[in-house]
This record gives sequence, C-alpha cells and structure tokens, in this order.
Amino acid sequence: MIQAIGLTSNPRKELRAAVDDVSFEALAGRVTAVLGAPGAGKTTVLKLMLELQQGRGVACFRGRPLHRIAHPSREVGVLMGEVPGHPARTVSGQLRMLCAAAGVPVRRADEVLEVVGLAGLRDERLGTLSRGMDRRLGLACALLSDPHTLVLDEPSDGLSAREARWLHGILRAHAAQGGTVLFTTNDPKEAARTADRIVTLEQGRVVADQEVADFARTRLRPRVAVRSPHAARLGALLTKEARSAQRSVEVVREDGNRLSVYGSTCADVGETAFRHGILVHQLADEIGDMKPVRAQAEGDGGGSDGPGGDGGGVVGDGDASGPAGTPSSNAVSPLPPPIAVRQAPSPLRPLRYELRRAAGVGTGYLTAAAVLVTSALLSVILARIGHTPQPRLLAAWPREFPLPPAALGAGLLGAVAFGEEFRHPALATHRGTVPRRLGLLAAKLLLASVTALALAFLTVGCDLEMLYLVYGRELTAIPADWLSLTVSWTGLVVGCAWAGVLAAGLFRSTTAGLAAVLAVPVLVVPLVQKVWEGPSVRTAAGFPLRLRELVMMQWPFGGERFLTAGVRMVAQPVGGALMLSLAALLCAYLLTTLRSRVR
Repeated sequence: MIQAIGLTSNPRKELRAAVDDVSFEALAGRVTAVLGAPGAGKTTVLKLMLELQQGRGVACFRGRPLHRIAHPSREVGVLMGEVPGHPARTVSGQLRMLCAAAGVPVRRADEVLEVVGLAGLRDERLGTLSRGMDRRLGLACALLSDPHTLVLDEPSDGLSAREARWLHGILRAHAAQGGTVLFTTNDPKEAARTADRIVTLEQGRVVADQEVADFARTRLRPRVAVRSPHAARLGALLTKEARSAQRSVEVVREDGNRLSVYGSTCADVGETAFRHGILVHQLADEIGDMKPVRAQAEGDGGGSDGPGGDGGGVVGDGDASGPAGTPSSNAVSPLPPPIAVRQAPSPLRPLRYELRRAAGVGTGYLTAAAVLVTSALLSVILARIGHTPQPRLLAAWPREFPLPPAALGAGLLGAVAFGEEFRHPALATHRGTVPRRLGLLAAKLLLASVTALALAFLTVGCDLEMLYLVYGRELTAIPADWLSLTVSWTGLVVGCAWAGVLAAGLFRSTTAGLAAVLAVPVLVVPLVQKVWEGPSVRTAAGFPLRLRELVMMQWPFGGERFLTAGVRMVAQPVGGALMLSLAALLCAYLLTTLRSRVR
C-alpha cells in the first residue's frame, strides 16, 4: 500500500509549484493510475514519493517512508525513463551486477530475462537496445528483487499496442499476487483499460480520485465503434442525416475501415446502414477505447477495435481489465518465482558487485593499455634525452609532469568507480543516487588498491622490458634503495586511486575525482612544502626504532625496513600532501554519510 500525503514541490523563483498538495492512496492487490496531460505533474509526484526531488509532504510504502526502509529495492521496484546503465554494458551484465547489489542469486537475472522476453538479447549492449527493448529491460530491473510495490513512469511510452498490452498484463499479474502497482499515463483510455483506480491530475492538483467504472462513466466520452468496408459512405450518410435532424453527432474516420460515431447509438447507426444497404462488420457501444459494453452486430467475429488499431478495445495478449477493472480469465502473465532476500543495507554483496561493475565495461582495460603504452614510450624518450634519474626512468615520470602515467591511470580508475554510477546509476535505480554505505566504500577502496598495484608493477615491468629491447642492459639496473622506492611508488599509485574514489563519491563526478588527484601535486604539495620548510617541523628519523622499543618485540622478516621506507615516504612533501588530502576527503565523505543517515 502507498500513502501519499500533501506532496508539494518547491517552487522555482516566481513560478508556481509543479505539484501542490497531492494526496492519494494506492492499495495492495490493485493497479492505480496517475493520469494527466504532459506537464500536469505526474513525474514530479513520483520523484517526490521516491525522494528524488526536494519538496514537502510524505509518501509511505506499507507505513514507512523510503529513507526508513533498510533495503528499498526489496520494497519498491521503479521504472523511470531509460534504464540507467552504462551503454557499453551487456543486458545480462547489468542484471548480474544488480543481483549482487540486491543480494539475490545470479540465476534471478536469467529468470526475469525470460519473463520479459529478452533471453535472446542477453549479450546485447544497452546502447543498442530499441525503445521497446529498453522498456522491457527496465521492467526486468524493477522485478529483479521481487519487490512488493511497482512504481512506473509512463511505462508504455513508445511501445506498440501489442507490447503495451503485454506490459499491462505483467502489471495485472503483479497486483493479482497481492502487490501494489502505481503507474502514470497521459492516455485516459490506457488508464481505463488497465487500472482499478485512477487519480487525475491537472496543473499539479488532484481533480478526481475515482474507481475505474466511475471514471469511465464521468470522464470518458461514449461512442459507437463501427467497422464496414464502406466506412466513408456510411460516415457521409450519418453526417447528412444528423445535419437534417439538427442533432449533434460527430463522425471520426479512423484508420482502415473504422468509424467512431459520437453522440449517436448503435440502433441509429444500424438503421441508417440497413436503409442504404451498407454491410457492417462491427457495431458496438463503447466508453472511450475500452472493452465493448454490448455488441449489436458482428459479421466477422471482430471485437471492439478502437482507433489505435490492432484491436485496441479487445482484452487479450495480457490486457487485464474490462470496464470495471476486473481481471479477465486469460489476463495473468507469467511472473518470475518469488525469492527470499535477506534484509540488509544495500549492496548486500559489495565486493562481488564491484568486481562485476569493473569487469562489465572496457574502461579499465582501455585505461590500463593506454597507461602501459604511454609509460613505455616516455621511458624510451627520457632515456634518449638523458639526465633522468633511474627511479624516474623506470616510472616514466618526467620532472615536468605533476604525476606519472600510472598514478594518473590509477586515479582515473578510482574516479570511475564512483563517478560512473552517478552518470549511469545502477546500484540504486529506485532512488537515482548511490547509497553511502561504508561496506561499499571499503569494497571500492580495496578493488582500487589491487588495480592500482597491478597497474604500478605492470608499468615498471613494461618500462624495463622496453628499455632492455631498445638500449640493452645498460639502463635496466635496479637502484640500490629499491625498497624505499617500491614503498613510495606503491603509496603514490594507491593514494591517487583512493583520492579518485573518495573525491568522486563526495562530489558525484568522475571529473571531480580526477581533478582531486591532479590537485595533490599542483596545489597541495606547494602548501605542504612551505609548512615542511618551517623551523617548527621536526624529523621523524628513528621512528621505527622507537616504535619497536615501545612494543618490546622484534619486527618479523625485517619489517622495520618497510616501516622506515613508509615513514620516509610520508615525510616527503608529496607523501605528506597525499596523506593530508586523503584524510580530508575521507572525513568529508564520512560527514556526508552521517548527514544522509540523520535525515
């Protein structure tokens, strides 16, 4: 059950609010439609309910607002606009990633693909899907975690008549199993065919909240649907007779051999056709484009085909309701079997989600390839120029560059880890934003660390191999202080990756994440250098020895050497600036996380 109470959007400047004091209920086991012309405020109502837009009022899903539900995707399945996924990701990859986020078995992806008819397109990229296929995939995403409530914004927009009837059958089947269904539409005929209750909006206000039978009687225009091979002649005769009798009758020529006659009856139209010897294949009273109330003559067994073509008024192929909104006997479409989902904060399997997210698109592979090629070429060029220290030569780090290619690549991959989800939301499609969960952050930092380390050591290895092929063994000697250099190199690339992750998660942008990485050597390092040069700064020399004396134990495997190298790295301006930046970004991220939880 959904309860919307006093939903009001915030007005912009001197414009009136798009939604003003909207209240209604959508009951479980029933399909509720929000009807209105474009601009009436339907989408804004849904955004207010799903907490995607600032405003006033409250919307409760089975008694709780969305931010009070521990795992919202288990409660509400949402379809708004196109599927919010990376265009390069496959259909099955998108659903498998969402399975990890929702904590459902991966086989659930195959089950919902079978239901929505996309099993044969599981390897297609999201960017290649047609409008109808995108709608089907969106419905699959909404059904993935077996939610109790479905909220859909104009789900049949852009679909053919047959696809729309199939979609309505799915909605009816979900309601028949006790679920709540709320969808928006600007077509009163679609609302009357599909919904049990219809909430009508005009200029952001509720003007009617009716059962479908009352809606059809009071707000839809009665007509007589006629189908005849001589439709044009019959229409002309009906217009002529109405003019002679001074009656208000409107005859509308539809596609093919169909007529819609407003202001008349089946008896009058039938008598006119009989007097002039016109063959009639169908003659029926209709309310809008709904199932015929009574049929007077059907020569070819045709039902009440409305002006939309393809038998628009006939209940079939999944269309689920007649005039009173009751399901027909063959209306229930197959739904995926119910599942048991553990109630826990999203995502339930963050590391698995992260692995599927990173491996599902080619961004990481292309970035790594570009870094390796750029580093190898730079190392060869620096060796040819000369006067470059061996450590910088192996890292392909010219003095003119703020960061080496490997560090920039690690920062970019870290920024994409969060930034991609804000550009193509996949983790929380029901709310449009990525939940700020510490488990998710830890998974992203862990995967970013592993990726950065692999990229760092592959870069050095490729540079060594390239230098050996071009110049021989002359430039492939390992520096004597390789231990401290390795720790510094590892800390640099991992720190850049973490900075990209934290900044992208904080500012919700890949560009901001990469900018934060570049800001460390360009802005923060000069500031740290000035502080480092002050007389009050003391050296950290002897820190490992004093630490060992404090804990009264020997470091295994020569651990004091690694600790010494780490302290030396932090004592450098670049290391200190990186640590300072990471600490500031982490504190800001945690602060925004706490604020969102308090709200």
